[in-house]
Amino acid sequence: MKIGLLASGGLGYSILQQIYSSYELLFVMTDKGSDLICDFCTGNNIPCFVGNPRNGNSDNFLSTKSCDILISINYLFLIEQSIIDIPKILAFNIHGSLLPKYRGRTPHVWSIINNEIATGITAHIIDSGCDTGDVLEQVKIDIDSTDTGATILKKFEAHYFPLVVKVLNKIKEGELIKYPQDNSKATYFGKRTPDDGLIDWSWHRERIYNWVRAQSFPYPGAFTFNLHNKVIIDWVELDDHGFDYNVPNGTIVTNNPVRIKTPNGLVKITKFRNSINNIIVNNKFEDI
Repeated sequence: MKIGLLASGGLGYSILQQIYSSYELLFVMTDKGSDLICDFCTGNNIPCFVGNPRNGNSDNFLSTKSCDILISINYLFLIEQSIIDIPKILAFNIHGSLLPKYRGRTPHVWSIINNEIATGITAHIIDSGCDTGDVLEQVKIDIDSTDTGATILKKFEAHYFPLVVKVLNKIKEGELIKYPQDNSKATYFGKRTPDDGLIDWSWHRERIYNWVRAQSFPYPGAFTFNLHNKVIIDWVELDDHGFDYNVPNGTIVTNNPVRIKTPNGLVKITKFRNSINNIIVNNKFEDI
């Protein structure tokens, strides 16, 4: 089967290499930030479109392209019908959740924030909606209590290519079954930006723990402010140190280690990304 690939980021690069070594790869489409993908295509003489394909931007590139199967891996852009119609057989995407739950962007981060104990990856038909196409195959993946956004992606990486192979083999053997999604059970979560990491100290400490680990390094990070200085936090622990409920939330109860008051107990900050020297000079983290 002749393959066209839409891919972005480190995960997309990893799967690109495996598809290239196992199948006839005719072309790749990626974004301007995916340098490894661009360099790989250049080095292996693979036709590659770089940038936003929407609004006719990729029409000239695609005018001479065809394929049997179009596969999307971690691709940044929603694609238009004109691209969906290119493959002779079908276009499918690998999405980082158990659809119809967690449609949308960064579903693995949202699943940690929401205290899920499992996530997964779904192979589904690409249609004009956002992660709404029929399900082809799914793989369930456990979320451990110490998993971060980055470690979940590493778990995903081990399953992505085998799932691609499974779908392609079922297509080849004529055994592919399509399962419509139950839209009544669908959830949707939007794109996250670095500015979305602000900690609200009025949250219960379990939510703060999940909030921090979901966004820890190499992600932009959860953060707070002290005297208008931004403090990025990469890890906290739930702490059994005593506290007074009447103390305002966000109060620094101890400085070494740094323990912070929340409504239902203290969190101990065990890893700061930036230096806290000359930052913790009062006794309060502020939500500003």
